[in-house]
Amino acid sequence: MKLSRPARRASLVVHVVASASWLGLTLGLLALAITAATTGSAVTVEASVRAMKLFADWLLLPLAFLTLVSGLVLSLGTQWGLARHRWVYIKFWLTLATTTATTFALRPGLSSTVATVAASEPLPDATDLMMGPIVSLSAYVFMTVISILKPWGLTRRGRRLRTASARTPVATSGPARQTA
Repeated sequence: MKLSRPARRASLVVHVVASASWLGLTLGLLALAITAATTGSAVTVEASVRAMKLFADWLLLPLAFLTLVSGLVLSLGTQWGLARHRWVYIKFWLTLATTTATTFALRPGLSSTVATVAASEPLPDATDLMMGPIVSLSAYVFMTVISILKPWGLTRRGRRLRTASARTPVATSGPARQTA
């Protein structure tokens, strides 16, 4: 089922805003992680990791799921399809992977880090704190680039569907025209 033009446009706006917000939030998380790793102040370290946890708990997952769902709606409701073009297929799997990593690795890791720092212990490993945002940011920038460039062409399924639709005769409405 194809989306109507207003529904497609609304879905596209939601998807772009959610995706850009997710990317920006991840950039903010990286800035907070760098601050925590490079400051000499225990108060600043604790404030940074607490802010990271707050953002991860309240914003990351809603933005991740909104990006995933709006992307699915767009892919399934437009000519792009979910498995017709390689760039769409890759974006879907990367979005699913980063959402999963956020849920099962980043958020629990931040909870553990906050508990450690709140107990007046030193920051466990600054590299670990920065790796999640670095990997996520790299994935989101990559997905943004392929959304703009749309590289790699059709998947096998996309080629089969295009070939099948080219073979299907186009129905005409009304009487056929005769040429002289």
